[in-house]
Amino acid sequence: MEQKNEQVSDLFIIGGGINGCGIARDAAGRGLSVTLAEMNDLASATSSASTKLFHGGLRYLEYFEFRLVREALIERETLLRAMPHISWPMRFVLPYHADMRFDAETPTSRLLSTVMPWMKGRRPAWLIRLGLFMYDHLGGRKILPGTSSLNLKTAPEGRPLQDKFETAYEYSDCWIEDSRLVVLNARDAEARGAEILVRTEVLSAERVDDLWEVTIRDRASDSTRVIKARMLINAGGPWVGDIIQSKIHVNSREGVRLVRGSHIVTHRLFDHDKCYFFQGEDGRIIFAIPYERDYTLIGTTDQDHPEPDVAPVCTEAEQNYLCSFATKYFQKPVTRDDIVWTYSGVRPLYDDGANSATAATRDYTLKVDAHGGAPVLNVFGGKITTYRRLAESALEKVAEHFPKLPGPWTAGVALPGGDFPVDGVQDLVAGLEADYAFLDRLWAERLVRAYGTEARTILGEVSTAEELGENFGATITARELEWLMDKEFARTAEDAVWRRNKSGLRLSADQIARIEEWMDQRSVQAAA
Repeated sequence: MEQKNEQVSDLFIIGGGINGCGIARDAAGRGLSVTLAEMNDLASATSSASTKLFHGGLRYLEYFEFRLVREALIERETLLRAMPHISWPMRFVLPYHADMRFDAETPTSRLLSTVMPWMKGRRPAWLIRLGLFMYDHLGGRKILPGTSSLNLKTAPEGRPLQDKFETAYEYSDCWIEDSRLVVLNARDAEARGAEILVRTEVLSAERVDDLWEVTIRDRASDSTRVIKARMLINAGGPWVGDIIQSKIHVNSREGVRLVRGSHIVTHRLFDHDKCYFFQGEDGRIIFAIPYERDYTLIGTTDQDHPEPDVAPVCTEAEQNYLCSFATKYFQKPVTRDDIVWTYSGVRPLYDDGANSATAATRDYTLKVDAHGGAPVLNVFGGKITTYRRLAESALEKVAEHFPKLPGPWTAGVALPGGDFPVDGVQDLVAGLEADYAFLDRLWAERLVRAYGTEARTILGEVSTAEELGENFGATITARELEWLMDKEFARTAEDAVWRRNKSGLRLSADQIARIEEWMDQRSVQAAA
């Protein structure tokens, strides 16, 4: 049954990925009333399927994307300070050999081929050093160490690699727990007054008397209601074009290019905590990253994807490609038998007419349409590292329609649980171990890396593990699931063990089924 909601929101945001939640947080913190609707779980699409890196994008320098790279490099350290529990510095090892090639589509490759045709697409060492010099200095780096060289014949980072690799460059970027980043932005937005609606589908939106009337459906109860808003923000990610055409019916010349990025997770391939940056003879690059302590994450691919409603999967061809790529570097061949999990996401890139998916810009484009009444802001593209700056840019567009709106505020403001120093993780872990004798180091580290200072709030006054309720495996307890359901918008076992954390890697199908059963029972009890 349809119900009218006479309250008028300043902003109605479609999409609960990183862009939508980042904009919701920024807007709510400036005093705007905000409603956000996500048709599935938060971060259920692109924002949980990234390569899990806060990085400037070293390869984007080859496309002369200097503004994007500089903005991303500056953001790394801004974000580190705001979320030291879910983001941390990482060193990247870039082995060098003479067979490295450019993507022939890059401006750098075309320029070098013109002035130095004898290079035949090779990446000379001096060019890599120049790129890394720019990478070190474009963003005003203060926390992260700069580039250095490695002798792979003697350094431990050379042991897993083939003997032909003798030299490497080592530089800094950062890890990020991508889906947790989304949830924490949503939580902070809610704490500042935003209404966050998960599993809520936008059926239609139309302009009526200088307002948007948005009809939404709660997918759990199948009930519908209408929400009025002064401005609409389309942060639908892969569905941004579909929303423009079929939901809000606005004319737009801008388009989105859907590019699938697939990853494989294998058993751990090396024993140190640094990431490898591998360059292929086809001009592409992949990362091999320490993952969840016992695994290695390898990715990503760049393939055009047909449409957003086609679920992205890491195809056999993509798995073979990633295994073959990594095998050209590692001493021990990487095969599909090593794979324990795969995932794939669709990047909604702004369609700039590039000839290949790899060459398509990773920058973002924001377009406001105010013709015909209430304005709508459509968000195209973007990358997870620059989500906060994208939100600030979106609020600049919003401010044109909301006079006297306060200015930017999010830089340096901690996300929930992130109110401690960048180098303070081990102190928090030691404190938990001291105060909760039943915790071992791995359990304490997992809690701190997920919840930061809020780990103590979750544990409360308990003195034994039994007081945390049922243990479902992989140190996931009933107390933690209660937190995920009550505070972090989790509704299903998939939400809990694949997006709020990655315990699904260590849980059996029966254990995950038991979590699903427990969460269903709790939801029924709460509704009674």
